[in-house]
Amino acid sequence: MAAALCALAFLFPPPAHAERVRDLGQFQGVRTNQLTGYGVVVGLPGSGDDNLEYLTQAMKGVSGRMGLTLPPGIAPGLKNAAAVIVTADLPAFAKPGQRIDVTVSTIGKAKSLRGGALVMTPLYGADGQIYAMAQGNLAVGGLDASGKDGSKVTVNIPTVGRIADGGSVERAVATGFDSGETLRWNLFEADFLTAARVRDAINRRIPGLASVEDGVTLALHLPADADARANTMAMIEMIEVSPAETPARVIVNSRTGTVVINSAVRLSPAAISHGKLTVRIDENPTVVQPAPLSRGKTAVEQNSTVTTDEEKRSVALFKGGASLARVVDALNMLGVTPSDLVAILEALKQAGALKAEMVVI
Repeated sequence: MAAALCALAFLFPPPAHAERVRDLGQFQGVRTNQLTGYGVVVGLPGSGDDNLEYLTQAMKGVSGRMGLTLPPGIAPGLKNAAAVIVTADLPAFAKPGQRIDVTVSTIGKAKSLRGGALVMTPLYGADGQIYAMAQGNLAVGGLDASGKDGSKVTVNIPTVGRIADGGSVERAVATGFDSGETLRWNLFEADFLTAARVRDAINRRIPGLASVEDGVTLALHLPADADARANTMAMIEMIEVSPAETPARVIVNSRTGTVVINSAVRLSPAAISHGKLTVRIDENPTVVQPAPLSRGKTAVEQNSTVTTDEEKRSVALFKGGASLARVVDALNMLGVTPSDLVAILEALKQAGALKAEMVVI
């Protein structure tokens, strides 16, 4: 019975893993947008910036908005304030009045933002327009403390804080969702086979709806009505597609020695022998004394011992089309370290036996 089940499993292999369309790509224009602003954090307990020129000008600008004009030539004490950069992500379809989270980071010599409050700061998009306003009390996860003798302790990063719902959206970003007859959908990674499979899966639901423009983009001919268009997009996102197998890649992290080999890597016939040769030189100098009543001088006689030790390793033979599991088992049998593994993979690549792209990060 078991043999029959194994035969059936061989004849009818399990289907390829399917992914939802929403996990393979996204609709063009339906994305987040980055916002940035320059502001001032006040209320710090003496952990702010020094009298920096850009912070002085920022404080004068804040005071001017409040109707207070500082006397010319007088720089305010700024130890209780810090110049900061404020960043935020504006979600797709965000409407005026909605709240977003903001991150506040120092740009000067401020030691900590703990206990500070961000003064109202405009947040700009890439086009130079104001899309949100940020203000509020900071939540800082770091801690900084120092003693009079110069000792100092820092926990996490006290110069970066976050304000939950600290930004208010003032302008919506046009996404192109409700304009034009054609809406484009883009793959996260270019692949002609995956794009064709997504097109076929969509057209099986609604014939003629999708067409491939290139290895990344599909053109979708959606209805003009916003409600019908949204329903069609929701249906498309939940369609399951079996993506194409990823290209064969070997990823090498040169800083940590990490090596990652994906399942698409195959080897042509090759034999690998990896050994380790150790050369050891021991120096045992001997002091030679002259004979009594002689005019000789004390000397040092060099005595060197050179030994070699070569580990004997077996030879691993790979047949054509060896899989990842076979490669890993054979290299483990050779007892290679991560650095040795990189050298072996590079040699296989040069020999033409490794059919994969090597990426060094």
